[in-house]
Amino acid sequence: MAHDHDHQHDHKHQHGHDHDWAELAPLLESEAELFTPLYERALNWLAKEVTEPGLIVDAGSGPGVISCLFAETFPGARIVAVDGSEPLLERARDRAGRQGAGDRFGTLAGELPDVLGELDYPADLLWASRSVHHLGDQAAALAACAERLAPGGTLAVMEGGLPVRFLPRDIGFGRPGLQARVNGVEEERFGRMRAELPGSVAVVEDWPALLTSAGLHHARSRTFLLDLPAPVTDRARAHVVAALTRTREVIGEDLDADDRATLDRLLDPDDKASVHHRPDVFVLAAHTVHTAVRPV
Repeated sequence: MAHDHDHQHDHKHQHGHDHDWAELAPLLESEAELFTPLYERALNWLAKEVTEPGLIVDAGSGPGVISCLFAETFPGARIVAVDGSEPLLERARDRAGRQGAGDRFGTLAGELPDVLGELDYPADLLWASRSVHHLGDQAAALAACAERLAPGGTLAVMEGGLPVRFLPRDIGFGRPGLQARVNGVEEERFGRMRAELPGSVAVVEDWPALLTSAGLHHARSRTFLLDLPAPVTDRARAHVVAALTRTREVIGEDLDADDRATLDRLLDPDDKASVHHRPDVFVLAAHTVHTAVRPV
């Protein structure tokens, strides 16, 4: 129910160290597919600056939805999807094959950022969507990514933005402001996750400054909006149901009894006030991309 801190995929700040990525894959895929208009705008923005790249690396690719959008946006580029989960990379390869890009699509399994050292040659564009924040030393990770860029290559990091919203502040039952309180719990969980990562280093999350510290220049940022107003499509509604179900499973015990009861009612398909039926469900999200260039 929030702003996605798991893989590329907006997975709702549901942080933990032992995700079953194969089990989560359908949710990750459906969410990334729903967010495709946002990603397409971000990639088209990148395409104005990164012309005719030879190699594009998607670091923390998950099931490859964005990787395949890169293949579509840059038809002359080779794409390498990098992830620590082989089951997700298998789905990425299958997707690329279905979309006719299999002949220029590769995968690399291993832990970021060290696995990037196994790339055959430097990247012209290295994309990291909500993967850097899973690494203990984010500044060191960005420096490692920068080292894998070709001269003049671009590092693009999607981090930050705003929490996703699905519902009005007052939904007619329970205390108003449920999503804001959920976001607060998720931020606390995210902070604990970051603190418990191996080699965790606290850092001001000024992404342009971090990119500059990694030896890159021309740092800039742009935020992209996903606005799916009510009444939503069945596909968007199904995503909201899945996202709130996962929210209830992961952080339900961290909410008070009233908010748990409100979530339960929102998820009850027999309740006309649930997200299965209510006409005011929407999807509104803002994701920020930060870019910088390796000096020639």
